[in-house]
Amino acid sequence: MKNEREPLLASDGGSNGSGLDAVEHQRLLARPDLRSSPENMIVDPSNETDSLVAKDDPTYGSSSGEPYEPSMHRTLEHPTTNLDTMIHLLKGNIGTGILAMPDAFKHAGLYVGLFGTLFMGAVCTHCMHMLVNCSHELCRRLQVPSLSFADVCQRAFESGPIGLRRYSKLATNLINMFLVITQLGFCCVYFVFVAANLREVIAHYFFDLHTRIYLLLLLIPMVLLNLVKNLKYLTPISLIAALLTVTGLSCTFYYMLQDLPNTHTVKPYSTWAQLPLYFGTAIYAFEGIGMVLPLENNMKTPEDFGGWSGVLNTGMVIVACLYTAVGFFGYLKYGDSVKGSITLNLPGEEFIAQLVRIMMALAIFFSYSLQFFVPMSILNVHIRRRLHTEQSRLIGEYLTRVSLVVFTFILAAMIPNLGAVISLVGAVSSSTLALIFPPLIEIVTFWPDRLGRHYWILWKDVAIMVFGILGFIFGTYTSVAQILNPDLV
Repeated sequence: MKNEREPLLASDGGSNGSGLDAVEHQRLLARPDLRSSPENMIVDPSNETDSLVAKDDPTYGSSSGEPYEPSMHRTLEHPTTNLDTMIHLLKGNIGTGILAMPDAFKHAGLYVGLFGTLFMGAVCTHCMHMLVNCSHELCRRLQVPSLSFADVCQRAFESGPIGLRRYSKLATNLINMFLVITQLGFCCVYFVFVAANLREVIAHYFFDLHTRIYLLLLLIPMVLLNLVKNLKYLTPISLIAALLTVTGLSCTFYYMLQDLPNTHTVKPYSTWAQLPLYFGTAIYAFEGIGMVLPLENNMKTPEDFGGWSGVLNTGMVIVACLYTAVGFFGYLKYGDSVKGSITLNLPGEEFIAQLVRIMMALAIFFSYSLQFFVPMSILNVHIRRRLHTEQSRLIGEYLTRVSLVVFTFILAAMIPNLGAVISLVGAVSSSTLALIFPPLIEIVTFWPDRLGRHYWILWKDVAIMVFGILGFIFGTYTSVAQILNPDLV
């Protein structure tokens, strides 16, 4: 093994042959504060004493010759079963993105959308595996039970090439920043989605008001819902949201599959100018990268998470097939008249169609708090660091919660174009977290001697990063252009 990795394995604090002094050496060996990681507090984020390992765990830092297995040293108060993890994985990936897939196919064409979505699903799933594998490798080196997304990035840079170690904190801050941007972007989309569907229903039976009026009416209920800090109290609401989502999707398929036209009635491929909008929406739909490590860290049998027939692959195959089916049949059914959410295309004169809109609006409304949990957990760490009394921390957290909900409301009111918002969030944030950082972390973690024969892993990761960067640049540019001028594309 190269000298630059020896500080992570050495047992003394002296010179290590890599140019690092004893203080830096000890810093690299320091055990991360798992309580400060929001993704590791998914069981009960309100309890400061929660940790994935007991404070008096005698196995930590063991210098025995036995290889350290992270999953054997996790102390979980409420571990999740394989089925629980599968349900969370499906719920975390199936949101407003799946209902926007027909709009994505409109920008790609029927067959480009079909094969492109399957390809994107495979690439995103592979990136999730990268993240889990790097987490396991770094946990073994550091002899800690688990790491969050940001922790994995920081520890990878700290133990990677010497020239990159000074950027470990910057990389961590970037991860947290994009996690916050992504999740708040999802919340903004949820606001617009609920308001647009409520408007369709009320306009059909009573009167028509502007979407911004419905956004304003939703503001107070949304604030009250997100004052609940503990995920355990939101479990029944999440279950209701899941049932509503399944029922709504089933009814949507019922309408989409009736009287399907011939495939020649829609375009098989679109123009190059529209492809970035497809990319943004498709990558937005695969929104579960931030949940992968928290789910694996909280499993009762984490060894079942990976593998060809593991929980991750099984769940993502289901997700990719659902996305592809909704996009393919939705676009085939409604053609270029398809809207930002397929629910808005359902026949307005039928009661069941209106009921589907209400069900999906309620499901997304109840799911807002789950997406809101991640940015609040990240920001709550900084709140507790700057405020020193429990009362001031409590007031600071509640003020932050109200401010963030109001912030997403303002953004939603400024850009009520659902399709453009989804594409922009996907291009800016989802592409960064799902396609750029995982391959970068893999390169840094296994540099320089574990990147495969002829460095094939390096070239594969570079190709994925280039794909993500191009999608980020062109997707962001096209989405912003469409927001400023909706008739441009």
